[in-house]
Amino acid sequence: MSIIMGEMEKRLQLYLKAMMKNGGSDLHLKSTAIPRVRSHGVLKSLGKDRLTATMMENLAKEILTPDQYEKLVYDRQLDFSYVIGTEGRFRANFFYQMNGLSSVMRIIPVEILSLDKLKLPPVVAEFADVSRGMILVTGVTGSGKSTTLAAIIDRINDTHSKHIITVEDPVEFVHQDKKCLINQRGVGEDAVSFASALKGALREDPDIILVGEMRDIETIEIGLHAANTGHLVFSTLHTTDARETIDRIVGTFPPEEQPRIRLSVATVIEGILCQRLIPTIDGGRVAGLEILKKTSRIEQLIAENRDAEIPDALEEGKEIYGTQTFDQSLLDHYDNDKITKEMALEYATNPSDMLLKMAGVGRGAIAQDIDPDAPVDVFDFKEDE
Repeated sequence: MSIIMGEMEKRLQLYLKAMMKNGGSDLHLKSTAIPRVRSHGVLKSLGKDRLTATMMENLAKEILTPDQYEKLVYDRQLDFSYVIGTEGRFRANFFYQMNGLSSVMRIIPVEILSLDKLKLPPVVAEFADVSRGMILVTGVTGSGKSTTLAAIIDRINDTHSKHIITVEDPVEFVHQDKKCLINQRGVGEDAVSFASALKGALREDPDIILVGEMRDIETIEIGLHAANTGHLVFSTLHTTDARETIDRIVGTFPPEEQPRIRLSVATVIEGILCQRLIPTIDGGRVAGLEILKKTSRIEQLIAENRDAEIPDALEEGKEIYGTQTFDQSLLDHYDNDKITKEMALEYATNPSDMLLKMAGVGRGAIAQDIDPDAPVDVFDFKEDE
């Protein structure tokens, strides 16, 4: 079947509009396969027609510029953004696989949800008032990192008069100037690379720099330098918890450089938010959050390479500082009837410990019910036979 110019883009827009209408997050297109949409974490088929390799090539030629298509053919993959008028914006990727071209397009919500609407813990809002240092939002792809970062930037935009520069690949949430002046740069369109844009940002009088991702050693080095010289730096990493985040940053550098980098990280890190999206009882998803907030103890643990003690420090600081581990977050969602016991155990870092806490072992409310002066036989202890 011959495909005329523009036909595949029309088909693409039908797919994307169907996805938006049904609350989907990602559209998957693959040569030789039926299109699929990810909805609430699950892939579902969209129609019955399979896409051919020719159809996917035509789609790429229709929606990419000649330079973009040439880069796709040369690099065998391409990141770009796609827009449907004022209806929707998408972060997109083309890549070659053994059957031809494939593409994944993720919807970027036009509306920037507030921290309150996202129902994130109150301590997250405190990061919008930090004046310098580094704040990282981490998690696997699709865990809501960009949504959380956008909400924090929007809070700053509402409450502070700052100059914010973002460097992203591509630009996702579009921020309108409110109290802040915001310049957003897309790698490949407005900048050659993260590192070069970040170097340039240091000469552009920023108060806050958002780097879409800490991808390489040069970007991390410049980001740490920016945070050390009085700027507030936001960025993301594909790590699963605070401890791994510290290890990933330090481990990126050669062994002889790691002590210096570790001291720098200990000095500049103001917060780490590690996210996972957990299926809820009502069919939606809720964010499980590990939250690290800088304290003198946290700074000391990082500086002294005692990362293994960080989870204990986060757990103990919940009531005073608002820090928490993933398992504490999961337990809160379970106690509030948002997630099932099975989901809490499946996503828990330590399922056996989670099971004990669900039974009341090691939780303050249960301990208060025990009379320390009660006779031993009240607890029905039995001697070994």
